[in-house]
Amino acid sequence: MKFSDLGNDLYTGKRSIPVVPKRRTFYIVSLVLMAIAVAGLGINKLNLGLEFSGGSEFRVTGTSVPADYESMAREALGAADDSQGVRVSKLGTGTVRVQTERLDAAESAEVQGQLAETFSVPVGQVSATFIGPSWGDSVTRQALRALVIFLLLVAAVLAIYFRNWKMAAAALIALAHDLVITVGIYSFSNFEVSPATMIGFLTVLGYSIYDTVVVFDKVRENTNEAFANGRMSFAKAANLAVNQTLVRSINTTAIGILPILAVLVVGALFLGPGTLLDLALVLFIGILVGAYSSIFLATPLLVSLRRKDAAVVELDKRAARSEAKRAKERAAAPVGVGATQGGGVALAEADGHAANESVDSVPRATDEESATITGRQVHKYAQSGPRNQPKRAPKSRRK
Repeated sequence: MKFSDLGNDLYTGKRSIPVVPKRRTFYIVSLVLMAIAVAGLGINKLNLGLEFSGGSEFRVTGTSVPADYESMAREALGAADDSQGVRVSKLGTGTVRVQTERLDAAESAEVQGQLAETFSVPVGQVSATFIGPSWGDSVTRQALRALVIFLLLVAAVLAIYFRNWKMAAAALIALAHDLVITVGIYSFSNFEVSPATMIGFLTVLGYSIYDTVVVFDKVRENTNEAFANGRMSFAKAANLAVNQTLVRSINTTAIGILPILAVLVVGALFLGPGTLLDLALVLFIGILVGAYSSIFLATPLLVSLRRKDAAVVELDKRAARSEAKRAKERAAAPVGVGATQGGGVALAEADGHAANESVDSVPRATDEESATITGRQVHKYAQSGPRNQPKRAPKSRRK
């Protein structure tokens, strides 16, 4: 089957993925992923960059970086391992970066000379930068403040737009899920958390809420129709909305992931640690997690939050009565009425009384057609027949 055919079948309801009916399974999957992420934060912790922790940074440029550059740099500083807070990495093809705890001016000059001698470059090609802990604390506070303001604005906008605080609550829970998992996986990778990483986190949350709003918009459309005609329960209407937006979410995610994946591979293989790689990694993880939550978590959470609402309970009862009535009518209908036989359609008898037939005698949609709609679809033969022909002028006016 073609992917386009699958998308059409999901949109019309001919095929359906039971996202909402199987929501407990997806809840368990999300809880397991979040537990793993939290465990990663507890075991590895985040590798905070110099901008957050403060310290001194040295960069040796214009050198052919040897394979054992890390051990050479540590030997130059007299640091055998990470216990002394020394981190060594390669940037691009000709730069070695060394980060240490805070050093004073004399100690920085000494380290510059040692690194220049070790890598056989002039002292002028070894730069030294110092970032105080107060600046790092300020960056951390500003990042957390931006996150809190973002979440508050998202909650307010969603509550106003959808006119339902439970939709906003479901979206925020999905956002928290995305944030925890993304940060947890980032801790497992041991990549450095830099200001670019924080920008990536906010970008990921924006992408996730965008995808969730698209799904919720379709949920609102379907459920409003269900409330109006009573043909479908709230959970079924919501599940249909998820299926109708599934292919669009997959396509959007794939298009967004491909260039990020290319940047991630190039950065990891050739450029080394840096702003580009930090941003690419957090975007790659976050977009995947955000796509998962918008499809398999946000809408099921909404259904769970609203399952006891009086309007939803009444709608479910109406939908059950409507389904029972349709099943009874199908069982009582004579063979050939409202059904196809050998590719043909049961037609009204052409005895001159077709115009006076009741609505109940009009051929009904098949089971397949009824299962694909929320009540708006018109029977495929409703647009043909005498009712749609131009009215003839009275005989007195004919010439």
